[in-house]
Amino acid sequence: MSSSLLHLAIAGTSGLALGAVGAVSLTRSSSKPSATLDGASPAPGPPLGTAPPPLASRPETPYPGQIFSGNLAQGEVRSRVIQGGSIGPVSDLLIRTAYTAAYDRRNRIPAWTAEHLTGSSLKSGGGDRATAVFREDLDVPEIFQAKLLDYFRSGYDRGHMVPAADAKQSQVAMAETFLLSNIAPQVGEGFNRHYWAYLEAFCRDLTKSFEDVYVFTVPLFLPKRDGRDGKWKVTYEMIAPQGGAPNVAVPTHFAKVLIASRAPRHPSLALISKQKGVFADGKEWVQSAFVLPNEAIPDETKLETFVVPVEAVERSAGLSLLPEALKAANVKHLCQATKCEVVVRRFDDAQKKFGGKGQQNSSLPAPQRRQTF
Repeated sequence: MSSSLLHLAIAGTSGLALGAVGAVSLTRSSSKPSATLDGASPAPGPPLGTAPPPLASRPETPYPGQIFSGNLAQGEVRSRVIQGGSIGPVSDLLIRTAYTAAYDRRNRIPAWTAEHLTGSSLKSGGGDRATAVFREDLDVPEIFQAKLLDYFRSGYDRGHMVPAADAKQSQVAMAETFLLSNIAPQVGEGFNRHYWAYLEAFCRDLTKSFEDVYVFTVPLFLPKRDGRDGKWKVTYEMIAPQGGAPNVAVPTHFAKVLIASRAPRHPSLALISKQKGVFADGKEWVQSAFVLPNEAIPDETKLETFVVPVEAVERSAGLSLLPEALKAANVKHLCQATKCEVVVRRFDDAQKKFGGKGQQNSSLPAPQRRQTF
């Protein structure tokens, strides 16, 4: 997908005003209340135009069977729907050893994951991928869990949002990256096992040049123009256990949003204004965002092909990722501070050449030891 089309696809979702929910008003219908589903007459409510009773005096299930379509006070909505109901949460906040994530119950994948990488955090502290296995996340209510059988013969890899190679600090940290709440369906050949793995390694390598690297990984569902009617539409696949109902959504794209900081390369920069991205903490800050389609990507593709504004990812995902201070300071792009280039490591091809036949091998570097069906 070309960079221009990718920008357009992301921008296509920015018109959704999620905040519009707060502007919707509910008014009680002037029509006669309809009968309830069991045929009984609805209980009478207060006369139209009468102010609602104080919140403390309202019944737990007020005015059963009545229909409302406007002018219902916000407190009344809270009393009738939210306080006495079981709506939400929209996502489950999962705090792990090496990362934090929000789990999307609707799509059964992470809504986002967040990591803080440093040179020391990436050092091995006993975490061994060879002994880690994929598991369903029992911290997620069973009805909303992604299941191991969902991925069986699905045609997709179980793609880590937080890679196992980022969690070598302990076996607990390593095991947590194999929870299905950290997994999303990814194309295997050419993406999860290749270009996506190159990007993950690029993020880790940034710790050689920056003291702190913050990595946000965000699955996306982006629109594309329908060739038949010219309209923008979001179309994505759902995977399911054989013979079962669709359960897990397959993202169309994946984003990596990066924020990094380091001591200024030239001490004199610390005296210059925020135009150079140097803040009161004396550090130089940079930011960037990359959005990749969930499809095979040729190894020779330039990483900068996938650069998009951080704000475009935020608007598409409904997230606030970049701190306002960094936005106001107009900090420089990561690719202006370091070379944005992935290193191609086709370890799986080498394995096949030497008789490995594509089987998983714990002696290979982490990007190529992804367990797949």
